[in-house]
Amino acid sequence: MLFAPDTVESLNFVVALGNTTPGSSRSGEDELATVDQLAGLLSRFSYTGRIDHDKAELLSVRDVRTQLRSLWVLDRDEAVGVVNQMLRDARALPFLTRHDQLDWHLHATSPDVPLVVRMRAEMGLAFTDVIRMNEMGRLRVCEADDCDGLVLDLSRNGSKRFCTVRCGNRMNMIAFRERNS
Repeated sequence: MLFAPDTVESLNFVVALGNTTPGSSRSGEDELATVDQLAGLLSRFSYTGRIDHDKAELLSVRDVRTQLRSLWVLDRDEAVGVVNQMLRDARALPFLTRHDQLDWHLHATSPDVPLVVRMRAEMGLAFTDVIRMNEMGRLRVCEADDCDGLVLDLSRNGSKRFCTVRCGNRMNMIAFRERNS
């Protein structure tokens, strides 16, 4: 494994969050348009602490989604400034914790700060690991022609190209048809 489990969890969350946009979601619609959709997304990940379940929080998370999608495609040196700013804005003070069924992992803020602040801090820590390990190349955008889904490549040889099997199969079928026409 390239990264610590909490880093992988955070990066997988960025992918899930980033892939709620119309150009990357399965439905083609914005899948983060309601407070209930945000709650559904959060329930798939191990977010603990304060969650307000209101429109203001939803709008803040949508802003973070935009920021994280932009960060995903930066080169290593460009990403450093963005990540450092995210950590400063969140007033991150990393500490080890263990709760629920999770073993020791990093948190960077108190559980009572707003969700979006915790997101920025935790994603900042995750990107710190990616940058320090010089693995920004593992963060990609789907290579399918009509998809801008985020791809986290944790494969051994770093060859993952598509956000889902569906995109991969579709592109393979297009290539097959082009070869045989």
